[in-house]
Amino acid sequence: MSLLRPIKLSEACVGFVHGIEPTPELELAEWADKNRNLPQTGSAEPGRWRTSRTPYLREPMHCLSAHVNVSIVTLMFGTQLGKTETGNNWTFYVIDHSPGPMLVVQPTIDIGKLWSQQRFAPAVSIMPCIQDRIAPARSRDSRNTTLVKGFDGGLLRIAGANSASGLRAMPVRYLMLDEIDAYPFDVEGEGDPIELAERRRKTFARSKQLETSTPTEVATSRINRRFEDGSRGEYHVPCPHCGDFHMLEIENLKYELDDDEQIVESSVAMVCPVCGALIPEYHKTEMLERGKWVHQFPKRKHKSFHLSTLYSPVGWESWSEIAATYEKSKSNDELKKTFTNTILGLPYEEKKKLLEADILMKRAESYPLGKCPVGALVLTAGVDVQDNRLEILVIGHNERERWIVDRLILDGSPAHNEVWKSLDDYLAAPFENAGGSELRISAAAIDSGGHHTQKVYDFCRVRKARKIFPVKGWSTKAKPIIGKPTKVDIDVRGETIKKGGELWMVGTDTAKDQIYNWLELTSPEQEGYIHFSDELPKEFYKQLVSEKKAPRYTKGFLTYDWMLPKGARNEMLDCSVYAIAAFWRLGLNRWRRSQWKQLEKLVQPPTGDLFEQSSNEDREKSRVEAVESVAPRKRRRSSNRKGKTFTESILNGR
Repeated sequence: MSLLRPIKLSEACVGFVHGIEPTPELELAEWADKNRNLPQTGSAEPGRWRTSRTPYLREPMHCLSAHVNVSIVTLMFGTQLGKTETGNNWTFYVIDHSPGPMLVVQPTIDIGKLWSQQRFAPAVSIMPCIQDRIAPARSRDSRNTTLVKGFDGGLLRIAGANSASGLRAMPVRYLMLDEIDAYPFDVEGEGDPIELAERRRKTFARSKQLETSTPTEVATSRINRRFEDGSRGEYHVPCPHCGDFHMLEIENLKYELDDDEQIVESSVAMVCPVCGALIPEYHKTEMLERGKWVHQFPKRKHKSFHLSTLYSPVGWESWSEIAATYEKSKSNDELKKTFTNTILGLPYEEKKKLLEADILMKRAESYPLGKCPVGALVLTAGVDVQDNRLEILVIGHNERERWIVDRLILDGSPAHNEVWKSLDDYLAAPFENAGGSELRISAAAIDSGGHHTQKVYDFCRVRKARKIFPVKGWSTKAKPIIGKPTKVDIDVRGETIKKGGELWMVGTDTAKDQIYNWLELTSPEQEGYIHFSDELPKEFYKQLVSEKKAPRYTKGFLTYDWMLPKGARNEMLDCSVYAIAAFWRLGLNRWRRSQWKQLEKLVQPPTGDLFEQSSNEDREKSRVEAVESVAPRKRRRSSNRKGKTFTESILNGR
C-alpha cells in the first residue's frame, strides 16, 4: 500500500504558491499585439494595436517587459511618435500580466485626471482582459476612482507632479513619469518631484521606471539629462540603395522651393550620407522595419532612446510637412525652438549675443541730441523718478526705426514742486527737426512705483489731455507692454472719481524683451533698429544693457527673469521701457502704413539732414543751452478746433 496520499491545499497555500511562481516570459510588444485596442477618442488610427506600424518601439517595449533586467527606460522623442502609447501599453500589461503597485505621474493633477478619463478609461472599455481585472466602479468603492484603479494583485495610482502628497502616497513596483520636462523643479517645498516619486520604488528589488518627454531647453531639460545618463540609443535605418545603416537627420533632407517659396512635394527626399543617393519617402516603411537601435553605452541597465519625427510612419507626419515647417522656422527663433523640440526631439540651445555697451557705442551716428533727426516722426518720453532727481529719455519713432532724441537729468527732490515745474516745461516745449519745423512730445509715461507716488499722480492728473500718465510695472510675467488703466482718485465718500487720475500698468519684462531684441539688430534695414547719437555718454549705454536674464525658481518652476547686477544702474533702461509704453499707449504699434505716410508728409523735410551743415561747436553750444535751461523752448498750445485729425494731434503732442 502506498503511503503517499494526495494533499488538498488551502486557498491561502494556493495563493502563496502562485505568488512565488515566476512570471512567465511574455514580451510587452507581443502582449500589445494580442490584446491592445486603440479607442476612437485620442487615437489617429483606432483599432488593433500593431507594433509593426511603429517598429522602433519594439526594443523600448522589450526593455519594459517583466522578465528583462532593465531598471529605467527613457524616451526622448519628438511629438506623435508613440511614446505615450508605449506607456499606456505598459500600464495595461502590468495590470493583466505582471500585477503590482504602480504610480503614473502626469505634470499636474488636472492632466492626470484627463489622462484617466480620456486615455485610460476609453481603452479599458474595449479591452475585456483588463475589464475583468479592474475593480468595478461603485460610488462608495475607493478602489476605482478617477485617480485610483484597483486591480487583481495591485493598485494603480495617478498623481500630478505638482502635488507632494500624491508622490509619497505608497511604495510602488512600477513608475511611469510622463512629459517630465513639464514638471516643476520643486513641489510644495519638498524638493524635486522625480526624486520624490523614485523613492517610492526603492523597496522593490525588480522595479521598473519609464520616463518620457519632448525636450525643452538645454539648460533645463530633464529628459535630456536622463537620456545622457542612459545608454544613449539612436535608431539607424538601412539605405535602400547601398544598404548602409545611418540616422535620419534634418541636414540630409533635401527639397526644392517653387516661385511662391512653397515646398515642391515631389522634390522632397532624404540623401544617404554614404552613397549620396536620394531616398524617396515611400522607402520609409521598409527602412523602419529593418532598422535597429545603436547604443553608445549598451551595457548600462538604464536604457535611453532618442527619436525624431523624421521617423514618423508613412501616413503620419510626412517629410514634406517637416520640410515646410523647417523652412518657416529658419527666420523665427520661436519657431526654430519649437521645431527643434517637437520635430527633432532635441533640447534647444538659445544662442543670443550678449549686448555690450562698447559695441552699441560704436554704432553711434552724427546727429545732435535735443533735435529730431531725419526719420523721426513721433516723440515719446519716459521719466524715471529717483529720490533726488528726475531722469528723462525722449525717443523718436517711425514705422520701422527708433532714435534716441534726448536725454536729460533734472536735479532736485520730487517732493518739491520746482523739479516738477521744470519737467512740465520740458515736456511741453517743441523740438526742432531737420526741416526747421517743430515736433512735440506726443505722450510721456512717468514711473509711479517709488517713494513719490502721490506727487506723480498729482502731476499727471491735470495733464491727461497731453497724454502724460503715471505707470507702474506688473509684478507678473508675460503681460502686454501697456494694459488697461485703473482709477486712482476717490472722493470724500470713498468712491472712485470717474474723471480722476488713472494708473497704467506696464509689462516691463515684455517691454525689455522687445527693447533687447531691437538692440541686437545691426542694420537700419532691419525693423526695430535703434539709432544712437554720438553725444550720448558711455554711462547711457551701460545703463541701457545693465540687466540680464537669469534663471530663477518661481513656485517650483524654472523661469528666466530680468536681473540687475549688484551695484549697477538701470535708469536708462527703465526710461526706455516707459517711452516704449507711451508709444503703445498711443496705439502707434497698430498704425497702418498709410497713416505713417500721412504723418511723414507733415513732418519729414524735403531735403537732407540740415543738422549736418552746422559745426560741432554750434551743436555743443545748442546742447548746453538745452540742458541748462528748458525755458527758451516756449510752449505753444495746440488747437482744439473741431475736426482735428488724429495725425495732427500726434504732431502737437495732444
